[in-house]
Amino acid sequence: MGGIKTAGDLVLRMQLTKGMRINEAKEYVAGKLGVSTFDLSDPLVMSELRDELGFGLQMPEVGTPMGVVAKMHIANALDITINSVERFKEKMST
Repeated sequence: MGGIKTAGDLVLRMQLTKGMRINEAKEYVAGKLGVSTFDLSDPLVMSELRDELGFGLQMPEVGTPMGVVAKMHIANALDITINSVERFKEKMST
């Protein structure tokens, strides 16, 4: 499963942050995104979904979410805490 082309980065994030095994992480991500675990490795399905949800793209176009903004969308969709997003929020509130 690739990185930003598919959902490999999202699955890995769940493995690292929640200590999930790979199949458990795939099921969790697929459930949160409303797709099948098979769709997680389909670059066409995931590129459309990543664009729609604002998760960032491999070749971002002008006006599409990138960096911390994309991470904010990911954190909200997967119900997780991402340290860089939390630090950004702290800096913006002061």
